[in-house]
Amino acid sequence: MKRDLEGASLVLAGAGGALGSAIGARLAKAGARLVLFGRDPSRLAATCLPGLPVVGDLRDPGACASAVETALSNYGRLDGVINAAGVVAFGNAETLTDEVIDELLIANLVGPIRLVRAALPHLEPGGFIANLSAIVAERPMAGMAFYSATKAALTAFDRALARELRRRRVDVIDIRPPHTETGLASRPIAGTAPRLPEGLAPDAVAEKIVESIEAGASEVASDDFGSNANQL
Repeated sequence: MKRDLEGASLVLAGAGGALGSAIGARLAKAGARLVLFGRDPSRLAATCLPGLPVVGDLRDPGACASAVETALSNYGRLDGVINAAGVVAFGNAETLTDEVIDELLIANLVGPIRLVRAALPHLEPGGFIANLSAIVAERPMAGMAFYSATKAALTAFDRALARELRRRRVDVIDIRPPHTETGLASRPIAGTAPRLPEGLAPDAVAEKIVESIEAGASEVASDDFGSNANQL
């Protein structure tokens, strides 16, 4: 089922990031009304995106509820949630500290689930949830075992949730982009990134993501981003 985003009320998590802001620009161009959810107020402001900023951490249930309530109180409804937030760490499984493992798990899996749970009671029929997993959910990488595991778990969550919400006519879109030049690999919470091939441009990845949301896709696999998609 094709989806018209004109006038849609959407919460965009990770709106201050390179990919999140590119997605936001595409959504705004399509006519969506946005709640821009992110941790850093200066980065949110620097995007110059139209919408209502909500400063908070995706890992905080109260912040997730605030983002949803902002959409409801200002736009009168909630039509969709897009999660483009996350963190990365590099290093063999035995070298990662418990603190790093906890942060990966909470930021990449528990946080998105908390936002979904905050949104679910309010999503309109025909609405959607779009979670950005990653290519490593399909092709786990050595030196990124736990990061790969968190992304694979998010994909599993999305697929199960899609079945739960089918009768409510709420779509769940699992999106697994390949390595994208967002700068995330240069800001790991642990370790150092290996030498990586050149990634895709955030604008190109954002365009594919928004097109897929409009087309009513149920998932966007890494190969859907083109034959030149690189692994990560």
